[in-house]
Amino acid sequence: MRLHRLSITAFGPFGATQEVDFDALSSAGLFLLHGPTGAGKTSVLDAVCFALYGAVPGARQSPGASLRSDHAPADLPTEVQLELTVGGRRLEVTRSPAQPRPKKRGDGFTVEKAQSRLRGYDPERGWQALSKSHQEIGEELTQLIGMSRDQFCQVVLLPQGDFARFLRADAEARGKLLGRLFDTRRFAAVEDRLAELRRGAEAKVTAADERILALAQRTAQAAGPVGAEATPIVARPGEPGLAEAVLEWAAIARSTARERLDIAHGVVTAAEGRQRTARHALDAERERDRLQRRYEETRRRSAALEERRPEHDRCQERLERARTADRVAPALDLREEAERAHRRAADELDRARTQLPPDLADAGPDQLTELERRFRQELGGLESARRAEARSAEIDEERDRLERESRADDATVRDADAWLAGWDTVHAGLRERIATAQEAATRAEQLAGLLAPARRRLDAARRREVLAAEADTAREALTEARERALGAHETWLGLRERRLRDIAAELAAGLVEGAPCTVCGSAEHPAPATEGDGHVDRATEEAALTAHRRAEEARTRAEQALGLVRERHAAAAAEARDAEPSSAAAAASADAGTERDPGPSVGELRDLVERLTAEHAGAHRLAAGTHAAREALDAAEREHLKRLELRQEAERRAAARTSRREALDREQAVLRDELAVARGESGSVAAYAERLTRRVALLADAAEAVRAEQEADRRRKEADGRLSDAAFRAGFDTPEAAAATLLDASAQRELQHRIDAWQAEAAAVAERRGERDAREAAEQDPAQPAAAQRGFEAAERLLRAASSARAAAEERCAELSRLSREAADEVRRLGPVRQEYERIARLAGLAAGTSADNERKMRLEAYVLAARLEQVAAAATARLLQMSSGRYTLVHSDARTGGRRAGLGLHVVDAWTGSERDTATLSGGETFFASLALALGLADVVTEEAGGVRLDTLFIDEGFGSLDDQTLDEVLDVLDSLRERDRSVGIVSHVADLRRRIPVRLEVVKERQGSSVRHRLA
Repeated sequence: MRLHRLSITAFGPFGATQEVDFDALSSAGLFLLHGPTGAGKTSVLDAVCFALYGAVPGARQSPGASLRSDHAPADLPTEVQLELTVGGRRLEVTRSPAQPRPKKRGDGFTVEKAQSRLRGYDPERGWQALSKSHQEIGEELTQLIGMSRDQFCQVVLLPQGDFARFLRADAEARGKLLGRLFDTRRFAAVEDRLAELRRGAEAKVTAADERILALAQRTAQAAGPVGAEATPIVARPGEPGLAEAVLEWAAIARSTARERLDIAHGVVTAAEGRQRTARHALDAERERDRLQRRYEETRRRSAALEERRPEHDRCQERLERARTADRVAPALDLREEAERAHRRAADELDRARTQLPPDLADAGPDQLTELERRFRQELGGLESARRAEARSAEIDEERDRLERESRADDATVRDADAWLAGWDTVHAGLRERIATAQEAATRAEQLAGLLAPARRRLDAARRREVLAAEADTAREALTEARERALGAHETWLGLRERRLRDIAAELAAGLVEGAPCTVCGSAEHPAPATEGDGHVDRATEEAALTAHRRAEEARTRAEQALGLVRERHAAAAAEARDAEPSSAAAAASADAGTERDPGPSVGELRDLVERLTAEHAGAHRLAAGTHAAREALDAAEREHLKRLELRQEAERRAAARTSRREALDREQAVLRDELAVARGESGSVAAYAERLTRRVALLADAAEAVRAEQEADRRRKEADGRLSDAAFRAGFDTPEAAAATLLDASAQRELQHRIDAWQAEAAAVAERRGERDAREAAEQDPAQPAAAQRGFEAAERLLRAASSARAAAEERCAELSRLSREAADEVRRLGPVRQEYERIARLAGLAAGTSADNERKMRLEAYVLAARLEQVAAAATARLLQMSSGRYTLVHSDARTGGRRAGLGLHVVDAWTGSERDTATLSGGETFFASLALALGLADVVTEEAGGVRLDTLFIDEGFGSLDDQTLDEVLDVLDSLRERDRSVGIVSHVADLRRRIPVRLEVVKERQGSSVRHRLA
């Protein structure tokens, strides 16, 4: 990284714009930045840091501090602009902090936000804007520089006071500074991550132990009093041996539970024997009690049976008389049936006579039959009139039907006329629909022809956008290639010029004593030229020339690639504009450097394609309706012919109906005359015939009723004679006596049931009186089933208690076995978890420095920082030896001091005494050049850590006033040696002697209106 130019406006003590030309100051390699105290020397470095990182060094970035100069006018904004080369790129960064400015309207001030701008230099196009984003600019510069702000402030702006304190600081303070510079937060994060993993693994182990303890508690609850016999568990979650103690305790509980289960099995077996004995005794007592009660019941039933014997004899006698009277029952039934038939016939005769005229109320059956015959003859004569009347009704129905048909045909004619009235309009509309569909088909073909080119143009526009991005990338690659080629060319020319300056020394190197010189021809060589500092040999120049040619070839390839991309881009743009590709390529080659019309955008072409697609789809939908329109026209024409035929058919039927209606009217007139004679006084022939029919039916019913009454009276008299004869033969004095003795079937069944029940009871009692076991049981002492029941219940309770105890013991054994299996499974699962925890805990202890394996008790971050400090001490020693004339050497020490951890000790070895002592014992001047050597060594290590970014400009702040002249010369020699690496070093100091020793200076002048800078060039 090389600084070129710095512009400071209204920043810190500078009230106006100040320009610092670092190119001029760096030409000598070593320059002095001096001025009185408070003039603003450090503010120049602050401006450089602010331009690069948007903030000043942390020690001067206090809260509430303003970067704006109090000397600046209100309308002059604060701004810092820095031009530098970093990563092979020439950049210009401009930053303005948040600051108040006068309001554009009205009085007062408003706060303007911070602004940042980044530009890059292109040899062909000049300065090009790159970004205005704070974040993008910060990320870009940080990536190019390769260092954070803290690292930059420690490496490029070497603050001697900080390094003097670092030199004397303890391990903790050194760790903080080194941690900031080398960004060892990742190692601290590793420590935190390992600690977090250890806590997580410990939590898992503790949780598993808690689950095992919970299983142990559940096992204790399941074991009950059995668990009290085992030794209690005293281990806690997380402690070793907990799992084994729980498994051992569970095994003891299972063994004790199995012993108690065996005892419970023996108790149940004894209780079952006692229960069986008590059951047999109870069954025997119950059987003796049953037999004794059965014998006593038999005696009671026998006594009751003898008491009901007289009633049984009466029922037997009554049933026998009722069965004798059953022989008279048919005659009685016949007499009653004849009496009922006679009463029905008499009632029918009375009803029939009430419907006859008074003169026929006492008529006999013969007279009634004669009248019925005469009426039937008259009814037969009305058959012709009935047919005429039926025909007349048929004619009326047919006239009604013809009227309905006439109305239907009239509706058909009206409907056809209404439909045919709009036929011309419908016909024209359908033909127009067909024409529209045909036009849409033609339009669809046209749109299809336009849609394909539009889609090709859209694809070309999309390729054009992609190729435009590729062209930008190729252009950037060409710019970089040109910069590299230009740099390689300048390098080669510089080396060539330096070689030519020292060509005499190169020729002198080839002189041989006594041989003539190739230039002057002399054989004597009194004062051959010698190589000066920075001599360039032929191989170096040729290597630079080769690098220059390779860079030129890369530039040529980049130009060819850019030309190819431009041609493809122009072809795509021409195709998007609907131009010929050949003409587009010619235009691209002719006007590669001019702005051309890019043609329609992708969005416009996409809209065009979508519009043409929508129009084509609409036209295609309309064209698809051609077949449907033709079918609709054919259907309408068929409907037109059908309507015409329907109207003609209706008109023909109307004419036929007129003729038929006239014939029916003539026939109806003839029938009316015939019916008028046949109806008489009745409204119709049917009514007259119905009246005659009713008369015939009444006469027939009356005659039949008279004959039925006479026949019923004869049968009643015959039944009376038969009943008297049957009662006499059955032994009854009168038919009435037989009827009184007669019982119906249900009464006889009831008597028979009572007789059968007495006889069955007598047989059962006789059978039970013959039972031997009941008689023998009755002779014994009274049975006591209650006492036997109590004994059995006591034995049953003992059996249930024993069974319950055995079931509880079995359940306890099963539950203990299940819980033991769960505990064993949990212990097996805990094994890998505990191993993982032990491994992580061992790693975490090593990283945290708390493990016994970590002998020096060094944390991981401290170990890394110790390695970095060892590198810094080695790099610093190379310069410290020169500054101290080979006396002092910086060494890293990892020894522990007191109770603190080891790793970040720093000692100085005195070559004069051979002793190693603490850096705090150095004098002031020794401390200064030791700090300077440490700072330069740290700069080298941090630079290497940052990716080897070359730092061409360094600043060293203060501390030179404590050196004597000899030491100052040695320090300046070391700083001057930095120029050998093409570096420029700026010393910030107000020591007057440095002005004499360093001719190139930047003076900061303190004035009332604000500080200013002045260049003092040799």
